[in-house]
Amino acid sequence: MPLLLKLLFRNAFRHRLRTMLTVLGMAIAILSFGLLRTVVDAWYAGVEASAANRLITRNAISLSFSLPLSYYEKIRQVDGVEKLSYGNWFGGVYGDERKFFANFAMQAESHLNIVTELVLSPGDKAAYLKDRKGAIAGQKLAERFGWDIGDTITLKGTVFSGDWDFTLKGIYRGRDDTVDESLFFFHWEYLNETLEAREPMRAGRVGFYLAEIERPELAAVVSGRIDSLFENSLAETLTETERSFQMSFVSMTEAIMTAIRLVSVVVIFIIMAVVANTMAMAVRERMGEFAVMKALGFGAGHITLLVFGESLAIAALGAAVGAALTFPAASFFRAELGQYFPVFIIKPATFWLDAAAALIVAAAAAVIPSSRASTVPITAALRRVV
Repeated sequence: MPLLLKLLFRNAFRHRLRTMLTVLGMAIAILSFGLLRTVVDAWYAGVEASAANRLITRNAISLSFSLPLSYYEKIRQVDGVEKLSYGNWFGGVYGDERKFFANFAMQAESHLNIVTELVLSPGDKAAYLKDRKGAIAGQKLAERFGWDIGDTITLKGTVFSGDWDFTLKGIYRGRDDTVDESLFFFHWEYLNETLEAREPMRAGRVGFYLAEIERPELAAVVSGRIDSLFENSLAETLTETERSFQMSFVSMTEAIMTAIRLVSVVVIFIIMAVVANTMAMAVRERMGEFAVMKALGFGAGHITLLVFGESLAIAALGAAVGAALTFPAASFFRAELGQYFPVFIIKPATFWLDAAAALIVAAAAAVIPSSRASTVPITAALRRVV
């Protein structure tokens, strides 16, 4: 076995230029595969981070239609609802419209009691709850714009017209890496009081209700109870899990995500052909050597092991380089496009897929060359040398 391993590695790097170019191609393929898989994971990050015991209640027609604030007490009394909050998508713009980030008007205290993955210091939380014009922002959002606690932040309303001034009272961090740290929240009461003065017809309305239920398995039952309360009303409701609510937005781009997945697989098939070509040339060049080995007593199994091992060594080296390059590439991607992918982390499953892809490429590329090398008659192989 030590002799076979020695032969394996010597054969793999006998033609260094060809081998290194193949390794480079494999590395690029694995890097592309890993990044594409990470993009898909990042796109679904909001869905994956959704809590199983939360429900979203919105207008049954569309999210763009609001609901009366009077629904709060009725929903609060539904059996199975533990906590309840409400809010509006605000849609404000900070300076340039290209500097987009999600911002919401929320009933602050109940919101923080439900969404516990937003970690605030006790002092920041108290300051935020006390100041009606106060706001909190995620760590990544604050770093992006250079905000600090106490800064005045002005958002230009799109859904709600006018300039809106807020005082940053806290910067939250995520409980873990899956939490979006690029969101902005402020008091729903501030929005409502301003609307009462500017546009009284729009006051006393909320965009959605956020409920925490006793157990995730009660989601369907509790959703039905809530929606049944408002059947045949002027504003019927649609209640769904937080995951389904998030998925309704992601599903709009399902075709794009499917295309990205297909491209990631196509990349692996392309490099499989490259490695197979490399192995075919290597075996063809050493056919005489394999004949001599057979004459010395090496069996077909030894020849097959050599070819498969050489293919695996090349594919594994390329995969290792590609996987290592995924980290700096992901950091660059995150820095450039962080506003579109606030949660952009490389999951351990991606590296398992990289390893599986390398193994499949190595095995597929070596099947035909190893079969030819192990089955060719000694006389025929030696005749090629002559």
